[in-house]
Amino acid sequence: MITDKYFGEHSTNSTESIAAFEEAVFAVAAHRPALEPMKMCLSADENLVAGLALKGLGLTLLGKAEDFANSRAVLIKVRLALEAADGGTAFERALAQALEFASQGQLKSAALRLEAQVQNRPQDFLSLKLANAFRFMTGEPEKMLATTSKALGAMKREHPGYGFVLGLHAFGLEETGAFQAAEEIGRQAVAIESCDAWAVHAVAHVMEMGGRTGDGAQWLAGSRPLWPLCNNFGFHLAWHLALFQIEEGESDAALDLYDREIRPTQTDDFRDMANAVSMLWRLQQMGIDVGPRWEGLREIAHARRTDTSYVFASLHYLLALIGSGDRDGAIELVENLRLSAAANDDQDQARVADQVGIALAEAVLCLHGNGRPDRNFGDLALELNAIGGSRAQRDVFVRTLMLSAAESGSADAYAAVKRVRSLLKSEDSFVRLADARLGRSERSPAGGQFQGLGARFA
Repeated sequence: MITDKYFGEHSTNSTESIAAFEEAVFAVAAHRPALEPMKMCLSADENLVAGLALKGLGLTLLGKAEDFANSRAVLIKVRLALEAADGGTAFERALAQALEFASQGQLKSAALRLEAQVQNRPQDFLSLKLANAFRFMTGEPEKMLATTSKALGAMKREHPGYGFVLGLHAFGLEETGAFQAAEEIGRQAVAIESCDAWAVHAVAHVMEMGGRTGDGAQWLAGSRPLWPLCNNFGFHLAWHLALFQIEEGESDAALDLYDREIRPTQTDDFRDMANAVSMLWRLQQMGIDVGPRWEGLREIAHARRTDTSYVFASLHYLLALIGSGDRDGAIELVENLRLSAAANDDQDQARVADQVGIALAEAVLCLHGNGRPDRNFGDLALELNAIGGSRAQRDVFVRTLMLSAAESGSADAYAAVKRVRSLLKSEDSFVRLADARLGRSERSPAGGQFQGLGARFA
């Protein structure tokens, strides 16, 4: 048995494979490309259980139907490798069992299995990182925070991975509203691990939620040398910078950043799509012409209208379809969410679709003339964490609920959503714009379609 420097215990005798595996774990921690070290790892030992399991778990985090199918193919190899290793180590079994769950779309169960491993071995960084990744997808920051707290209580500053755990902890603090502590710990994380893009990101979130646009832009500008080293997480850091630019009224700069560093290529990774779609949608809500940029997103979203594997992704595809004028595709996507909710009770995302995804999708359609939602807007806004992602990412939907509430003609519904948003972040230019639009709607006998968003997308 070999123990890697991140406290993972392996049944292999290949030191070459473990050295490459450690490089892969570092890449995962720093949000850098991990493909090459993974290839080296499995080339040295094709039956390395943790290497195979990490490959499979990475596929499930991509959130698409074919990725889940491919992860199930990897799972077969993991099972055979475990059998050859006489059942493997506790670390290997935890990763394999997490893959069993995740490959079937049971992301919460996968996270729970990894968290159990961290409870038994708090220094196990990879299990912690993967558990946090799944909890991010399921919108459960309190559980992210509980696991990082457990790990930090057992780790020392000199342990490999300690700085990265601080970065994870900072993000959990931010997502649960402990902004001051989140910023302090996030800065500590960067001081220890200067390559920790996630910690940089956590501090940027604090500044976004607090309306500190100047501080946020400056903080992210200082991290720019990290961006080219990242995988597609660099696109996300650029997206955060664009949010600050939009709030400062620098829409031209934000669109330039979109073209160069947020959407430089037309990938179909749901995270890249979320960056692009939510930025264009926000700009459109502010009455800013985004030109032909929707069209590049429409083709991908239309192809994904039947894939409801991850509701967060589906809802962003919905925005892209509406934004590009593909009304039929949008309606079809919502119908597929309904079918998914009815047919897959054992999958987390089917329950998310049933509990909040369909209602949110209907509220979005409502703003564009397709019926009326049957859910209280304020209650719906409170439940949005279930779709996953971060507060900053979900804000595009909270904003849309505010406009939908105003369009419904109910000042009470509007006030309820606005109150929920005020619990998440400070008042910004969007609130002032939405307040003005509500006033116009109240003065219009027919309610009136908003001239910024509604008229453009009708």
